Amino acid sequence: MDIWKYEDLPLFKTDSFNFYRCVEFDNNLYGKTISELHLGNLRVSRTDNRYSQLFPGQKLSYWADSPATARAEVKKWRASNNLLTFWAYDDGSTFIPTLYPVSQLKIIDGIQLEFREILDKMDNNLQLNKEEQLLIDILGREEPDCLVYESEARKNGLCFLFFEKGFRKLSLRKVSLRFGDLKGKNQIAVQCAVGSDFSPNLESYGYYFKPIARKMLNKNYYDSEEYNLRKFGKEKSMREIRKELK
Repeated sequence: MDIWKYEDLPLFKTDSFNFYRCVEFDNNLYGKTISELHLGNLRVSRTDNRYSQLFPGQKLSYWADSPATARAEVKKWRASNNLLTFWAYDDGSTFIPTLYPVSQLKIIDGIQLEFREILDKMDNNLQLNKEEQLLIDILGREEPDCLVYESEARKNGLCFLFFEKGFRKLSLRKVSLRFGDLKGKNQIAVQCAVGSDFSPNLESYGYYFKPIARKMLNKNYYDSEEYNLRKFGKEKSMREIRKELK
């Protein structure tokens, strides 16, 4: 077996930097700011999760290429129709980045690496061969930002497995809450970035949801480390843009 086979892991190239995630909404999520809700998307894998066997102890986050794929993925686990949908983007690829130092995502193409077959083996309690185990060891050691692979829940859909350092490079465009089983006013959204250039609205990260579909700003967010770091990054980006325009 040639150990250098995966020396240069294939990169997933795309001109789209949008990622979506759906989670089932329950009453425990009321009162949490958008910032807190987003951070909750990064978790140590559960012991009953196949990813725990592949990347034990690592914090991971699961996203999709479209709202439809994200819904299909959460419905696979029998979630209700009360859904919170996150729309995120690669902060480093935008016109006005807020995270410094600016660093774009490195996404490994798990489609070429047949990562889906490895997951299928895990689902069926089959032993990985030496080459597959070598790939997992290299991925675990190098910790790329993200790994893309085919969705099992939706045909032609793609899933993105984010490692922690890749997750930290994401910013939010919009967070939507929809109560699918209710009539009347059953949905609301918080816009965190606007326009085709994804111009960030940092205050939006401080909003939280109230029953049933209302939102309110927690002004204490202005004192948070995240807000001040993103504010510094946005102001730095604007200064650099003004220099280029002179």
